[in-house]
Amino acid sequence: MTYQRTSYAVWEITLKCNLACSHCGSRAGNARTKELSTEEALNLVQQMAEVGIKEVTLIGGEAFLRPDWLEIAKAINQAGMRCGMTTGGYGISLETARKMKAAGINTVSVSIDGLEATHDRLRGKPGSWKYAFKTMSHLREVGITFGCNTQINRLSAPEFPSIYECIRDAGAVAWQIQLTVPMGNAADNADILLQPYELLDVYPMIARVARRAYSEGVQLQPGNNIGYYGPYERLLRGRGTEEEWTFWQGCAAGLSTLGIEADGAIKACPSLPTTAYTGGNIRDHNLKDIIENAEELRFNLGAGTPEGTKHLWGFCKTCEFAELCRGGCSWTAHVFFDKRGNNPYCHHRALVHAEKGLRERVIPKVKAKGLPFDNGEFELIEEANATPFPENDPLHFTSDRIQWSGSWQEEPENAYSVVG
Repeated sequence: MTYQRTSYAVWEITLKCNLACSHCGSRAGNARTKELSTEEALNLVQQMAEVGIKEVTLIGGEAFLRPDWLEIAKAINQAGMRCGMTTGGYGISLETARKMKAAGINTVSVSIDGLEATHDRLRGKPGSWKYAFKTMSHLREVGITFGCNTQINRLSAPEFPSIYECIRDAGAVAWQIQLTVPMGNAADNADILLQPYELLDVYPMIARVARRAYSEGVQLQPGNNIGYYGPYERLLRGRGTEEEWTFWQGCAAGLSTLGIEADGAIKACPSLPTTAYTGGNIRDHNLKDIIENAEELRFNLGAGTPEGTKHLWGFCKTCEFAELCRGGCSWTAHVFFDKRGNNPYCHHRALVHAEKGLRERVIPKVKAKGLPFDNGEFELIEEANATPFPENDPLHFTSDRIQWSGSWQEEPENAYSVVG
């Protein structure tokens, strides 16, 4: 049976990178061995068009470090697909921005993971924050629409309101946010990861900033591990409209999305671990065959049936939203516990535990092996709220660490109402 399932692809065209991010899931830096040749890449562009892909986002590593990246972007457009790009923004000159515009790259997302000191620390490169904003000015000058993406962790969370003000003032029209999870380099730096119970302080902050963003014309877009059935779910998923059906409706890996690695490996989602979720390689099979037949890309086809919840365990197995949610983001659950089906980064879950006087923590148990898109394994601890917190935890996040700038101080928290 043929399944027409995918419409959006995220394509890592090289793993080579000019940054050294301590939270990088792919452990980017050096190019992969045997990355696709130009001929193979252009053939893959045609295959993507043939299977119904409508939009392709080029990523790395750092995509512009691949010599033929503009040729690939141009081919994507000529094949009738929209071409976007996600970048760290370190090294994009005005001339490069002009070439991007000429090649048909029509949207760009620039990664901003904190204010200057935090961003440079996380990105492993002094000056990377300033250059990212210089890149945005270049994109603005040549007329390329751009937004930003931000990982929320214990380093960036306190600065979240000010990050918003910086990217708004730079001209970003959209802002995708995601919680940092323990994949790749982030698995080796578990101290920066938010604890599940800390989400109770994170989400009111996100909601307050989101309301202002929506009212000021910036589309804050929650990533796949943001939210889940808390009081701000419709606000965030509806991007300010709060309409009835705007809430999380399950992992879309292999249904509407596709991930492609630089050596031709095909996954149901670009974030998923390589080892457990690669369905094949385009050097061995054509893309249509991989999408239609690879079991690694079909695990969400049972959505809406009893088969769709068989993988659930722990809290997610007992949750009232189990059939709809299906354990939230598969990537997030897997990189914590080395299997999907029980997601600790859930707002509803944290609220349920708090009502019972409980909280959850995760601590490293098995180290990651040090490969791109790998993960270790964490132990989940459930304890009473009155239990003393671990000692020597300087990054412990609470709401009183949030740095609200002067522009937030005199407004009521519900100052921004967005009408859908």
